[in-house]
Amino acid sequence: MTTHDILNYLPYSPPFLFVDGLDYIDCDKVVGHFTYHADMDFYKGHFKGFPVTPGVVLTETMAQIGLVCLGIYLKGVVPEGSGMAFGLTSTEIEFMHPVFPGEKVTVTSEKQFFRFGKLKCKVSMRNAAGREVCAGMIAGMVMAKPLQSE
Repeated sequence: MTTHDILNYLPYSPPFLFVDGLDYIDCDKVVGHFTYHADMDFYKGHFKGFPVTPGVVLTETMAQIGLVCLGIYLKGVVPEGSGMAFGLTSTEIEFMHPVFPGEKVTVTSEKQFFRFGKLKCKVSMRNAAGREVCAGMIAGMVMAKPLQSE
């Protein structure tokens, strides 16, 4: 499975897609990136005059890259007409530095375990300067959706 395939299987689309690309993936680790464009809607109301990326959006970015992309890779190719379903089960994230509009971040996720459809990962997000802006643990369920009947 290629990184292009993984991105095509993502169950998100703009404006809720927070993955621009994957830089590396194997059975134990994924590295991907995203740029928070200044015109994203949530910046309009998150701190007037001093927009900062909300922590929930940073967490979602880490989940999409670090949990969903890795989960798709681990599950492999799914049958035509079906897809992947994901459910976030827990997060424990610490926020160290703000992420501003226009910043590119890189997420690194290392698998802690994957059994019975549950994936738990240690995640870290760094800005373009290499500074860790948030990190922690994230877990979720990865399942194949049933085949869709016509």
